[in-house]
Amino acid sequence: MSTLLKYTLRIADNSLILGQRMAEWCSKGPTLEEDIAMSNIALDLFGQANGFLEYASKIDGQKTADDLAFKRDASNFYNFCLVEVENGHFGNTMIRSLLFDTFYLLFYKELSKSQDENLSALAFKSLKEIKYHFRHSQNWIIRLGDGTKESNKKVQESLNNLWKYTDEFFEIDNVDQIMIDQKIGVNTSLLKKEWTEIIESTINEAKLIKPSTIKMITGGRDGKHSNKLSSLLKEMQYLPRKYPNAKW
Repeated sequence: MSTLLKYTLRIADNSLILGQRMAEWCSKGPTLEEDIAMSNIALDLFGQANGFLEYASKIDGQKTADDLAFKRDASNFYNFCLVEVENGHFGNTMIRSLLFDTFYLLFYKELSKSQDENLSALAFKSLKEIKYHFRHSQNWIIRLGDGTKESNKKVQESLNNLWKYTDEFFEIDNVDQIMIDQKIGVNTSLLKKEWTEIIESTINEAKLIKPSTIKMITGGRDGKHSNKLSSLLKEMQYLPRKYPNAKW
């Protein structure tokens, strides 16, 4: 697998898997308005994933975007461990979204400057959507954290439980370094300071406490995943795998 292909798939897989998780809220939202909002966010993420998968398909030269979405096993997905975590309650989903949205907002801003015209265009196109996603999750966390004792307690527990996945955002491996050297990829280690400042400002306003001394979990970008991803893919890929020649 080429370096550019793996780099592109990492971006696509984050949007695809989180999109699937957000889609699981359809018809289950706490209010009708919020149900529609989360469904729209899921559609945004699927659209972003499709764009990057289409580009990955061109790089690959053999597999279609649908093949890449529906015919890979969990070990061949390269998404962050965070996005495969089950939804849990609404506050848990919003904490997961806040952590991810904040990072991807910063990431897409930098990727839009890429020397790769396709990645640059896809990132620029996605920025408007991710800005909304960020405002949505940020507003909800402030509202829940600074709400009742019960809502504060729940989102604090979610923050404590999900924080261990955030170091993976800023890891730099050989794939990243090659892309950085070619002025294609983003040096995400340089985003950590701004990401931390935004997160700390948000959780302070929400009357939450930043977790500390937590053992971090990484490996998703190299295909090391929990059973949660396998279960998600089993549902997401069911029809294309059962009826591989079906035309829609």
